Amino acid sequence: MGRSFAALLVLALACGCTVRADGGDGDGKRRLPVRIEVPERSTPPADDDPKPSTTPTAPAAAPAAVLWSRGDSGRDVRELQARLRQVAWLYDGPTGSYDDLTERAVKGFQGKRGLPSTGRTDTVTWKRLKAMTHEPGKWELYLMGGQPADAPDARCLTGRVLCISKTSRTLRWMIDGRTVMIVSVRFGSVGTPTREGVFSVYWKSRHHVSTLYDSPMPYAMFFSGGQAVHYSADFAANGYAGGSHGCVNVRDETAIADLFAQVRTGDKVVVHR
Repeated sequence: MGRSFAALLVLALACGCTVRADGGDGDGKRRLPVRIEVPERSTPPADDDPKPSTTPTAPAAAPAAVLWSRGDSGRDVRELQARLRQVAWLYDGPTGSYDDLTERAVKGFQGKRGLPSTGRTDTVTWKRLKAMTHEPGKWELYLMGGQPADAPDARCLTGRVLCISKTSRTLRWMIDGRTVMIVSVRFGSVGTPTREGVFSVYWKSRHHVSTLYDSPMPYAMFFSGGQAVHYSADFAANGYAGGSHGCVNVRDETAIADLFAQVRTGDKVVVHR
């Protein structure tokens, strides 16, 4: 009995149990009935069906708002194009129309900087582009023409007149105060400025070539010495990045062909600021 009790006691203590021995009964013999108490667990059992976490998850970031995309037009699109030219993603001059070339340029700019390559200009793309470029000047915005014309000079309000403004770089073809056509024009450089004043068309030459500079001057309408209004392929290709030798250049060949057909020898020419 003693050995059995001792073994049981060791086992109980090893298992963390409590052993109690009762006293003897009335017959004088000592009996040691053993009662083993198992302590309660201090930690609850794992839940077989845990409840879902109530910790809120962060919402997905909203996509950046789109400012301009293909088909849009206006002054803001023109500025976008001018800035894309500054970082060599667009080579054509600003047109003010969000066309396929602009879309491809924006997509390339986005991809180079790890932004979603959508081709649409969103707020994130615009912020990044602005940080890399400077505010474009007027003639960066209108490098290839398209600028609004200013009000016609008072001397242009009667008769048939080629009304040419150096301020807005435009030519108005006017008849009796009514504007028939407006085209963008380019003038002479500092060394060979376009003369200002009131003149008249004294000669028209459809396929003219300059004898002084050996350069083509199609649709030439001469108004002062060797200075004429004519089409310029250089203006069409390079915009206001260049200049003439004193002539009034037109870059829109279709428009000047129409103008050449309408203008007569003797029609007035007014070149003003």
